[in-house]
Amino acid sequence: MSPESKKLFNIIILGVSFMFIFTAFQTCGNIAQTVITNLNNTDFHGSGYTSMSIIYGVFSASNLVSPSVVAVVGPQLSMVVSGIFYSLYIAVFIQPATWAFYTASVFIGIAAAVLWTAQGNCLTVNSDQNTIGRNSGVFWALLQSSLFFGNLYIYFAWQGKTHISESDRRTVFIALTVISLVGTVLFFLIRKREDTKAPGEEDSTNEILGDSSSAENKMTRAVAAFKKSIKLSFTKEIMLLSVTTAYTGLELTFFSGVYGTCIGAVNRFGSEEKSLIGLSGIFIGVGEILGGGLFGLLSKNNRFGRNPVVMLGMVVHFIAFYLIFFNMPNDAPIAPMRGTDDVAYMIPSKEVAIFCSFLLGLGDSCFNTQLLSILGFLYSEDSAPAFAIFKFVQSICAAVAYFYSNYFLLQWQLLIMVVVGFFGTITFFTVEWEAAAALAARGSDYSSI
Repeated sequence: MSPESKKLFNIIILGVSFMFIFTAFQTCGNIAQTVITNLNNTDFHGSGYTSMSIIYGVFSASNLVSPSVVAVVGPQLSMVVSGIFYSLYIAVFIQPATWAFYTASVFIGIAAAVLWTAQGNCLTVNSDQNTIGRNSGVFWALLQSSLFFGNLYIYFAWQGKTHISESDRRTVFIALTVISLVGTVLFFLIRKREDTKAPGEEDSTNEILGDSSSAENKMTRAVAAFKKSIKLSFTKEIMLLSVTTAYTGLELTFFSGVYGTCIGAVNRFGSEEKSLIGLSGIFIGVGEILGGGLFGLLSKNNRFGRNPVVMLGMVVHFIAFYLIFFNMPNDAPIAPMRGTDDVAYMIPSKEVAIFCSFLLGLGDSCFNTQLLSILGFLYSEDSAPAFAIFKFVQSICAAVAYFYSNYFLLQWQLLIMVVVGFFGTITFFTVEWEAAAALAARGSDYSSI
């Protein structure tokens, strides 16, 4: 197998591993609040929104040290250990206890920071200037396939159910825990750096994968990674991209947790309201897969760079927000267990609700594939710190969004995303234009990025 084939193999294994883990975790997140609502008349008194707020709050703080952890432990082992913690969090729902639920939320926040920092490093090390766009798209399409499989099961298993029984819950979460563990084991198939390096290829693109095992060298790399993270945080490009990243955190919260809850709370959807949560997740996944695959395939032939894709993402999301505003009752995100009988500006339509799910997924893939691509392109030698900052900003905004989702009506949540999304698109354009100018100055072909 050629060095390039080995690198592509690593990207595919990385994507498939994440697909399994996030089939479990994203399905868990999508149904958590609905399941918990059915538990809150028992001794369990947790909140799915509060759990997610804890996860993303800890996630954001942990990104400050995750490059150092990956530097010491290595990306492969970092992803394996993180995957185990994801599995433990999902397993809590088999027999929920409030203390275990919130404790697991803290640990998975730490694990998520390490997992995504190692992922960004692995993606960059196995890519170059000509393949980073393709590899970002391939990884994203595989990752977001997770939304399809888990939610397909939820759609059929919960069809016609207005209450989720203890047996239903246990069956789902045992299966999700096993699926997450399968994805964790697959990380062992990723070839180490020395296996993917071409003859004569330089060793220095990212010292975070260095082979030295001495404690002194590990500590040196850990301190260096931390210093790079702090230094990169104050660069112009990172600060501008942080606005775009902040938007992805807000809309991540909305499509992965809030929107499914809204659908499940609309009583006018009848006996299908719970199974529609699964169908919504499927169509979010279809949008994500279509976007990731399409933009990955087109990346090498895109002479206009990343800006048109981000513009498409903004337009698609704004259309979705407009339709959701007209279709969903304002109190849907915070409705009680009995749901809501309110009507927005039209009689709630299942078809419009599911179409908006597709638009949310497609728009999200537009933003995230291009952010992964531009970060890998701009920071090929500092990938771990750069991706740690990306996840820090994204996760802290997701934590804030999950917190206010407990209190804000739908219209205010949509307004926040519209404002941040507009400015995030402008700041991304600014960074991309500067990257294009720098490439032109070096005499490189802009279409290669």
